[in-house]
Amino acid sequence: MRLSSLTLLAALGALVLSGTRAEAQGAGRDPVARLRAVLPADVAERVIATVTAARERGLPSQALENRALKYAARGVAPEQIERSVMEHATRMDRAQAALAGARGGMRPGGDEVDAAAEAMRMGVDGAGVSALAKSAPSGRSLAVPLFVVGSLVDRGLPSDEAIARVRDRLQSRATDAELERLPDADGPRGPRGPREGMRPGAERGGVRDGSRRPGGPGQGMPGVRGPGVPQNGGPATAPRPGGGMPRRRP
Repeated sequence: MRLSSLTLLAALGALVLSGTRAEAQGAGRDPVARLRAVLPADVAERVIATVTAARERGLPSQALENRALKYAARGVAPEQIERSVMEHATRMDRAQAALAGARGGMRPGGDEVDAAAEAMRMGVDGAGVSALAKSAPSGRSLAVPLFVVGSLVDRGLPSDEAIARVRDRLQSRATDAELERLPDADGPRGPRGPREGMRPGAERGGVRDGSRRPGGPGQGMPGVRGPGVPQNGGPATAPRPGGGMPRRRP
């Protein structure tokens, strides 16, 4: 009888321990809990509110969560993280409107919205995003094409020229892999020196996001040659090869 009681107690202990571990693992995967863990309480609540509002508007909110978590892991100041998340949410709103307007109100995918928002951060305006969407073959995802446009602009190519290059490739039915080689093939341009791969999610300034492949909000993206996520391409504050201008803030 005593042995049976000990066995029962051991089994209950194992069950409790297993449940505790599962709960801890679940909390570790919960982005809201992670944001609260890595940011000051007031900043965390404002960032979470921004992410929640973005989700309610149909935006790829996971990209915003990932942005905040990566910056926190790299030691970026909380106020800069908050500003970056808010600004990117605003760009996503504009990107979604530009893409939907060009497609007769059809809702774009989250990866397309994130890629368009990144292109806008690089300097492409909403009209450029709409123009590319209107000229693209029907049914073609614009996630990679928009990323490539942003990469070309980041390397010093004027926005209209970058859009024209990608548009021409789209009309000739180039694959995503062929499009992704465009920035490398274009070579160095302007004062920025040799070009580095930048993809949706990449940041200039105090940190570099690296890259994420479109395919769903916050998904990884192998693509144009360069550092990927979660790999870091190195300190963004270092001068670019050839003597370039320092990158902008997050």
